[in-house]
Amino acid sequence: MADLVNLEKTSSRVRKVIVPFSQAMIGLHRDNLKSICLYGSAVGEDFIPQKSNINLLFVMGKIGPPELKKSLKPISRGRKKGIVPLLLTVEHMKSSMDTFPVEFLEMKDNHTLLYGKDILNELEVNSRNVRLQCEQQLKGGLIRLYQVYLEIGMKEKRIRSLLINSLTSLIPIFRSLLRLKGKELPIKKRDIITDLEKVFTVKGDTFLKVLQMKEGRKIEDNLEKLFGNYLEEIEKLCIICDRMEV
Repeated sequence: MADLVNLEKTSSRVRKVIVPFSQAMIGLHRDNLKSICLYGSAVGEDFIPQKSNINLLFVMGKIGPPELKKSLKPISRGRKKGIVPLLLTVEHMKSSMDTFPVEFLEMKDNHTLLYGKDILNELEVNSRNVRLQCEQQLKGGLIRLYQVYLEIGMKEKRIRSLLINSLTSLIPIFRSLLRLKGKELPIKKRDIITDLEKVFTVKGDTFLKVLQMKEGRKIEDNLEKLFGNYLEEIEKLCIICDRMEV
C-alpha cells in the first residue's frame, strides 16, 4: 500500500483519524484514486477538536455506483470521527471552475496533499467568475436571513444558530473579496474579518461578535441589535460586490 505524505504537517489529533481512513480508501480504489488532500480548518489554526470537521478531498478517475458502494462502509465509520469526505473526478473539477470558483480556490489556497498528484494546484480560476459567485452568495445569504427571521421571529437560540451558520458560509466569500482586491490572504477567520474591515470599511466588530458566538464565547450585545447590525453590514457588502470591477 502506498505511503501517505506530508503527515508531519498535520496535528496529531487529525493525523490519528485521517491515516486509517485514507489507507482504507487507497486499498479499496487503488489506481482509480488519483489524489487525497486535507483541506479547510483542519489544515490551519482555526481547527476546534470535537467541533470542526475534518475535510478530505478524494480525486478519482471515475465515480459510479460501484465506486460509491465500495466507499459506504469506510465513509460511515469516518463520519463518526468527524471526517467529511468529498469525492470528485478530475474532469468534474476542471469543468466546474466557472461554477464553484470560490470553493475550489479555498481548497487550493488551504490544503495539504496526502497522497498522489496535487491536482488542486493545477486549477486556474477566472476572477470574473469569483466576483459573480461572491455577489450570488452575499445576496442569497441576505435573502435567507430575511426569510428565516420571518419564519421564526426573535427566538434567541435559533437566531444565534442562523447568524453562526451565515458567517460560516460567508467567510470564504470574505476571503475571495480580499483576493479580488489583490490583498494577501489571511487564514485565520479573525484576521480575515479584520482585513475585510480595513479594505471595505465595513464594521468588522459585528462579524467578530458572531465569530465569538461560534467559538462558544458569550457576547454582551443585545442579540436583536446584533442581528440588525449584521444585516446592515451584509447589505453593504452586497452593494460593494455589485459595483466591483475585476
